[in-house]
Amino acid sequence: MAVDALQDIRSRLLPMLQAAALQYQNRVPSGYPVVTDNPEAGTMGLEIDPSHALFIVEDGEGLSARMYRRAPRTDTRSSSGRQKHGGAPFSDSRPLSADVSDQELRNLIAELMSWYNNQPGLLYITDE
Repeated sequence: MAVDALQDIRSRLLPMLQAAALQYQNRVPSGYPVVTDNPEAGTMGLEIDPSHALFIVEDGEGLSARMYRRAPRTDTRSSSGRQKHGGAPFSDSRPLSADVSDQELRNLIAELMSWYNNQPGLLYITDE
């Protein structure tokens, strides 16, 4: 039944995932972004890079949104006496109703993009 629900939202979700993937095409590691389109197996989603992904999946209870991201490594100049565990993987699973709205789907994609955009960037120093 949930696979049917995933098949129903496919026509709305797939163009959103493809548009987001196009925006990140030249800003991510080689081979990414990856749009996963396999509603028969119960999975659709977007991997922006190896550490940031959103999947809409069918689980035993119904549809759920699974967000994967990596916590930023912000402990370089943190205050002494306080330890931060940066770089640890984080996953979040949220239940979705079968009649999820376009706005909810866009918000999930926007949240993934926000996590990716707000991660600390690498600075490349060159002599040019």
